[in-house]
Amino acid sequence: MKVDVKTLDAGKSGSIELNEAIFGLEPRADILFRVVNWQLANRRAYARASKQRSDIGRTGKKFGKQKGGGTARHGNRAAPQFIGGGKAHGPRARSFDQSLNKKIRALGLKTALSVKAREGKLVVVDNLTLGEAKTKSLLERLGKLGIASGLFIDGEGVDANFRMACANLHKVDVLPAVGANVYDILNHDTLVLTRAAVEKLEARFNG
Repeated sequence: MKVDVKTLDAGKSGSIELNEAIFGLEPRADILFRVVNWQLANRRAYARASKQRSDIGRTGKKFGKQKGGGTARHGNRAAPQFIGGGKAHGPRARSFDQSLNKKIRALGLKTALSVKAREGKLVVVDNLTLGEAKTKSLLERLGKLGIASGLFIDGEGVDANFRMACANLHKVDVLPAVGANVYDILNHDTLVLTRAAVEKLEARFNG
């Protein structure tokens, strides 16, 4: 699959051949659903438990007469009806982590990349180097590229000026190639890869 390579100023900077085994797969909604569900579930924080009656360290001594006191015949101070007692039917400790086979995760990422390529929402640029960290300047360049919502993926690292310039832009995010994931790719209208990102992604799957 041959794709034109652009500059950030929407100029042409040659072309690049994309691996069909990574960018040319058939869409699989079931695979994408499984991977996104796995990602979102693993983002959830661990649910903490409240202290039950057995977790409270209070006296169990009976503090009144069995009869004649005019009150209920209470015993353990850790009972839920007392201040400082345990919680009745409170939340239990729970982890929401899920496991997913590595092959399914890899297939999900390939499928997400292929979906963007098939929809014409995949753009390859030469690099993300900016001379200065100016949001206004970046907005002008994004306007030339026709990008309002985009995920930019670079190679080993991300240009510091570009990262700062897009920090305040809504639905414009940047990641290194190692952080590429299905949820973020699908959550943006356009996927923008640099030459270095393409090399890293292809090496990631071929390695």
